[in-house]
Amino acid sequence: MRPAHILFIQADQFRADCLGAAGHPLVRTPHLDALAAGGARFESAFCTSPVCVPTRNSLLYGCWPSRHGVVSNIGTEAHAEARPGLRAFSQVLADGGWQVAQVGKWGASRVVQPADLGFSHYRPLAEYDAWRAEAGLPPVPTAGGWWGEADTGISAAQSAPAWGADRTIELLTRAAADDQPWFIRWDTNEPHLPCRPPEPFASLYDPATVPPWPSFADGLAGKPYIQAQQRRTWGLEGWSWAEWAPIVARYLGLITHLDEQFGRVLAALDELGLAADTLVIFSSDHGDTCGGHGMIDKHFIMYDDVWRVPLLARWPGQIAAGTVSQAFVTTPLDLAATFVEAAGLELPDTFQGHGLPALLAGAVERDAVYGTYAGSQFGLYSQRAVRERRYKYVWNPTAEDEFYDLEADPGELVNRATDPALAGEVARLRAKLADWLRATGDPLDNAWNQTTLREGRKE
Repeated sequence: MRPAHILFIQADQFRADCLGAAGHPLVRTPHLDALAAGGARFESAFCTSPVCVPTRNSLLYGCWPSRHGVVSNIGTEAHAEARPGLRAFSQVLADGGWQVAQVGKWGASRVVQPADLGFSHYRPLAEYDAWRAEAGLPPVPTAGGWWGEADTGISAAQSAPAWGADRTIELLTRAAADDQPWFIRWDTNEPHLPCRPPEPFASLYDPATVPPWPSFADGLAGKPYIQAQQRRTWGLEGWSWAEWAPIVARYLGLITHLDEQFGRVLAALDELGLAADTLVIFSSDHGDTCGGHGMIDKHFIMYDDVWRVPLLARWPGQIAAGTVSQAFVTTPLDLAATFVEAAGLELPDTFQGHGLPALLAGAVERDAVYGTYAGSQFGLYSQRAVRERRYKYVWNPTAEDEFYDLEADPGELVNRATDPALAGEVARLRAKLADWLRATGDPLDNAWNQTTLREGRKE
């Protein structure tokens, strides 16, 4: 059964564990929790690459960065535009008779714009800045730098998330009056750092009550040099949790503010009579350290803090309410396939994902997920990773490998890549990753790397 409409809400840098429904002990997300209760919450959802631009292109084109060619963020040595000839899911929908609309952050390219890929309606985030200035409101504060601060010059109703919710509701109202099906996408810039929530959300969580992440107490022993350098680059060496807690409190406050605005959009679906016939999906492009492993932002790591993402899906009549799924999901690839299949259209042969209903039904079996990374504005640095339920292996071709027993060490604090007791498991996952490199046509698939992985030529 095809839904009448599809609503996709994507946050930026939203940790998978920052939902009440996911068990966070403090954060309040009642509207997202209600969305999860009305459909499915996926506990094992991961992005293709834990940075914005590669993952956003994977969502558009439904394939791995190695296929679309966008392996790093804009402004890095390795950045390139997507290879020509690929079809985006939005083009497939538009060609199939759907109205395709987006509000907010684009973040996929400075060259290719939404109109080039089938979006007939686009309200860019830059419009909010113009709206704010025209309303006579003060500019966004910047005194706090990357650490963030309260945006005291506005009310919560005057924030960028509120502006985005207003624009999304406008599109839903048009959809309700239209005979055509609509795909509406709202991408927030939040809670990407710097976090600048308005009141009362800036003061909602007392830093003294914010618990450390399970990954916080990481001495980085036996781990790649670049991780300690990431701390040095940001000037974070030796930070205590007391120094991190105010930053994390603002992050959580911004998440609760986002939840309030998501709630307004979901309420509009009900008021417009669209909820019963609309597929609603919420996710994020990637996560955030936000103090995890003593780091800020992301880069040079494949920790679950940044690789794992929230994923909620509600589709009345197709997804059973209250479902909690452990199925491994590679969100960009699988969401692109979900959008096209839900619209009743044919997947391009370049797509590499599977629709969520098939994953929920167990029609697609996965015993692991895979991830990639190529570097940032701080420098290039290749990584490939494979994660099963218990074990995670991170191949760092130019640095120490990483291996984590997630059952014993969910915070990924102890690197056991050279532990003799786990040598067999390390070898098994290295071979598994080598198979995946070959199967996906990864640019690092060559005779040298295949031999290195399969024969364990690493310390």
